[in-house]
Amino acid sequence: MPVAARLRAPREGPRHSLAVLGSTGSIGRQTLDVAAGSDDRIEVVALSAGSNLERLCAQARSLRPRAVALEHSTDPIAARASLAAAAPAAEVRVGPGSTAWVARESGADIVLNGVVGAAGLEASLGALERGARLALANKETLVVGGSLVREALARGGGELVPVDSEHSGAFQCLAHRPSGELARLTLTASGGPLREHRDWTCATPAEVLRHPVWSMGRRITVDSALLFNKGLELIEAHVLFEVPWPRLDAVLHREARVHALVTFVDGSTLLQAAPPDMKIPIRLALSWPERWDDPVASLEPRDLAGLEFAPIPAGRYPAFELALVAGRAGGTAPCALNAADEVAVAAFLEGAIPLGQVPEIVRRVVEQHAPERVESLEQLLGVDAWARRAARELGVRA
Repeated sequence: MPVAARLRAPREGPRHSLAVLGSTGSIGRQTLDVAAGSDDRIEVVALSAGSNLERLCAQARSLRPRAVALEHSTDPIAARASLAAAAPAAEVRVGPGSTAWVARESGADIVLNGVVGAAGLEASLGALERGARLALANKETLVVGGSLVREALARGGGELVPVDSEHSGAFQCLAHRPSGELARLTLTASGGPLREHRDWTCATPAEVLRHPVWSMGRRITVDSALLFNKGLELIEAHVLFEVPWPRLDAVLHREARVHALVTFVDGSTLLQAAPPDMKIPIRLALSWPERWDDPVASLEPRDLAGLEFAPIPAGRYPAFELALVAGRAGGTAPCALNAADEVAVAAFLEGAIPLGQVPEIVRRVVEQHAPERVESLEQLLGVDAWARRAARELGVRA
């Protein structure tokens, strides 16, 4: 059964308890907004953040969760004291592993994973192994550890509902139909801020971060501009919906109103369309199989007039093509790919390398890596660490 189809009937009772991982980031903040407008159907019981202590304290003071955690701090003792003062009744954790602890120990019915990067994998596994619903916005969970996710689902009997707009759209169109009925799954990409750029390899961080449609974190915005993000999303779709690679596709769609198209073997095509607002897939992941009312403006038929779709030009987006190569190779290749990209994108944002060096560094790391079958989280952590070291060395020499 596809990973994204393992859903149970609604739980009894009027409220769900929610843990938000990455609560201070873009997805986390929007999730808290959705919870606040849920007419008491959601109770936020746990929060975790990477390093933004000030914002996490403000959230804890407002929501009074049972658990609060900070993954990184230059002064753990002071951070713990600040969080304890902000949420006196909460259990507080500070330091590496704190986010995974929240996922495992918070007891929340739903765990929204909005962590950026491979660090989100351990937390996702912890949530699934104890039988929680994982509302997944951390794409690296499936890109890096798809086989481990399947095992965790089998052991814990948890649920997985995608939060990315494209996978949420595909999830709705597929409606749990058998994968054998699927002829093609197509995800859309806006093309980002560099679609018309004369020489994207020389684009500045300021140019790259001006996404014309979505408001996202810095790394994902760079990955979106390179279409690397779309390659990762195709790897996710391969795992989530058990779609063979020959049946997966992506197209450019500037308007970002259609998020996924599903073509069945009988010739029918279903598409999912919605305004480009992440609160829509977030709300669905929290409410599914119900749909909750919301004042977000929906699309009118006239809003779909004149929509354009175009193929992704071969050679224009080397990072996208690298992701597809690693995805098809499978095993530990996507882990090395993702780790190298995280390092290269950070170097670009710091001004250490030009944008054109990002896919080049990723390519060289992937070529150095000999993929292995995924056996454990520890193995993936080792590959991740190796790929980061290799990318840093290449970045220094670039």
